[in-house]
Amino acid sequence: MTDEEHDLTSELEAVEAAWGRAIVDNDADAIGRFTTDDWQIVGEDGITSRETFLDLVRSGELTHETMSKITGSVRDLGDVAVFTGRGANSGHYRGQAFASDEWITDVFVRGADGWRCAHTHLTTARDEP
Repeated sequence: MTDEEHDLTSELEAVEAAWGRAIVDNDADAIGRFTTDDWQIVGEDGITSRETFLDLVRSGELTHETMSKITGSVRDLGDVAVFTGRGANSGHYRGQAFASDEWITDVFVRGADGWRCAHTHLTTARDEP
């Protein structure tokens, strides 16, 4: 890994960690600062818009108690970077407890205010092929 690749990986890991803290704090405004206005998250239930996700957090219908990520790879595409890793989180969704172990792909774009996530894709992790 070159110094530039290491620097970008460290930078995105710091962004991911701060974003994760905002999610565990259930702070919709802080979460929103890590995403583009058109961010969307794709998971097993389909596509969720930024607005819907933040509204769920604001209303308390979605809360998180834990969040962790392990970096798998970072691809540097200039002002775009792709972060792929494995993450675990737990919380409550509409009164039901959940715990997730997922592969995560976050697509970041670099702007004047730093890196913001434009797209997140989640896939349930399985230890067996």
